[in-house]
Amino acid sequence: MRALVYHGPGRISWETVADPVVEEPTDALVRVETTTICGTDLHILRGDLADVAAGTVLGHEAVGEVVATGSDVRRLKPGHRVIVSSVSACGRCLPCRDHLFGQCLGGGGWILGHLIHGTQAEYVRVPFADRSTHRLSFSGPADEAVLLSEVLPTAYEVGVRNGEVGPGDTVVVVGAGPVGLATVAIARLYSPRRVIAVDLSAARLEAAVDMGADAAEVPGRMIAELYDGPGADVVVEASGEPDGFVLCTRAVRTGGHIAVVGTPGRSSTLHLESLWRKNVTISTGQVDTSSTPWLMELLRFGRLHVSPLITHTLRLDQAEEAYEVFAHGVTSGALKVALRRG
Repeated sequence: MRALVYHGPGRISWETVADPVVEEPTDALVRVETTTICGTDLHILRGDLADVAAGTVLGHEAVGEVVATGSDVRRLKPGHRVIVSSVSACGRCLPCRDHLFGQCLGGGGWILGHLIHGTQAEYVRVPFADRSTHRLSFSGPADEAVLLSEVLPTAYEVGVRNGEVGPGDTVVVVGAGPVGLATVAIARLYSPRRVIAVDLSAARLEAAVDMGADAAEVPGRMIAELYDGPGADVVVEASGEPDGFVLCTRAVRTGGHIAVVGTPGRSSTLHLESLWRKNVTISTGQVDTSSTPWLMELLRFGRLHVSPLITHTLRLDQAEEAYEVFAHGVTSGALKVALRRG
């Protein structure tokens, strides 16, 4: 088959690799219909994750069709159309029993495109397939459905839910990339008083308004007013940048919550000298995708509108070009780049 292969920092290529096979009784083979690129993939390409070996097929988000299953797979059959979750779950270990699938100790967690071959390929082997895929409950566009692999669950679980967004809250989202924008959209479901998006890109600030933000501004006056005034009830750090985290600590109110969603590639400074008296809660997290079925129903019944997140669509064999487009999102306007099988 053809796949996008990582060859060390700064080097990827679309090439022919061995076809995946069912290796374990709990595996399924999925013919990839649509996949996409995540900010974490860019971190891998930059060399930020040393545990990704050269020769690994990248990617951990996909929608596709099951073509084969192992003998212990019970819920899937060839022909089923599924969402491939970004994290895999053995279903037996203590974290999995607590629905903390991202922390799986039984051989799962974030392994696709990280420790094993991933989804930016014509086919992918999915371990623990019964618990690591979700059958599509509607015939909506695959470009939107692929957002259920990671982007939407991350925004909800790590941002909105961990941040405890509630009615009447002022919510600030720092970083208007795909996950930040999805956080804006999902936060609106909880009747906040205001949702404010902060970013350096004018195009992304416009996208934030389209996704439901009440205000969208570059850092500056808005953060200063929050710092000098009542502050925000919930601040979601979705940029992954050290300066973004500092902005969050300035914007949050006494007794408020900072939910860290962004993937940091560098160390951030925690200014405890200014935070220790404020009763601030800081949460972090690896997505579990346990919320995917619920989010799928929101899409199915039109309660969640996420189509603006897909800004570019290319063929799967244009994956190298897609990385260039995605990596330069500030200038290209790219949010999520969908890669469709030709």
